[in-house]
Amino acid sequence: MLNGFRDFILRGNVVDLAVGVVMGAAFGSVVTAFTKAFLDPIVKLVTGGSGVAGQIVLKTAANPANNIVMDYGSFITALINFLLTALVIYLFVVQPMNKVMDRFKKEEKPPVAEPSNEEKLLAEIRDALKTR
Repeated sequence: MLNGFRDFILRGNVVDLAVGVVMGAAFGSVVTAFTKAFLDPIVKLVTGGSGVAGQIVLKTAANPANNIVMDYGSFITALINFLLTALVIYLFVVQPMNKVMDRFKKEEKPPVAEPSNEEKLLAEIRDALKTR
């Protein structure tokens, strides 16, 4: 049982997955910092907000403390985070990995087609003529 577990851990896929998760978390924090430092101010500038980026406040008639806040700015920020993360992963992980896989992919030769019946008969005729 322990040998099977050791083989599973050392197979490589688990190590690759662990590295990917750690790198993804670190990259996520970089994208979040970039978004907060650069993109949030742009969203605030475009939406005209000074405190919080892009909010709609729905006021209730009875009690102003129960106002409903719809924070579309955080949605825009999360969407931009996702798109940036996906773009960088595609450009720096998926494309290079596809190129590496294509380079090391074994060239599969098409199977040799078996001669048709006509070709077999012609070969027999040829061989018969040679023996005469």
